[in-house]
Amino acid sequence: MDATFWAFVSLILFLGLIAYLKVPGMLTKSLDERADKIRNELDEARRLREEAQQLLAEYQRKRKDAEKEAGELIAAAEHEAAGLVAEARQKTEEYVTRRTAMAEQKIALAEAEAVNEVRRSAVDIAVSAAETLITEKADAKTAGELFDSSVAELKERLN
Repeated sequence: MDATFWAFVSLILFLGLIAYLKVPGMLTKSLDERADKIRNELDEARRLREEAQQLLAEYQRKRKDAEKEAGELIAAAEHEAAGLVAEARQKTEEYVTRRTAMAEQKIALAEAEAVNEVRRSAVDIAVSAAETLITEKADAKTAGELFDSSVAELKERLN
């Protein structure tokens, strides 16, 4: 008996021992368990992916809603700001108009006072000049009567 024969016998014994210990069944069972585990992991991954897609869709919808709301808020703020600017412009114009009118009234009043002051001065000068002329050219009695009548006439005109 040569070495090839013993190698063949050893191989047969080894294969018999593997069959007796049910190694192929254990390998098949191990591979089936691993396949089931991988299948379960794939199912779980698919489920998680679907949940992630749903969450993504929900967040995208929320983002769009938030963008829409932000746009509406911006539009409302711009509208309100435009209204405030218009109101401020109108109030400023009204203020300037009131201040201009008050200044014009003050100027007109000062002008009227100046004219009245000039008139009073002119009347005083005229009365003084008339008094001087009358005293120089007329007698005392005529001068007094003329002066009194002139003063009375001027008082009537001023009132």
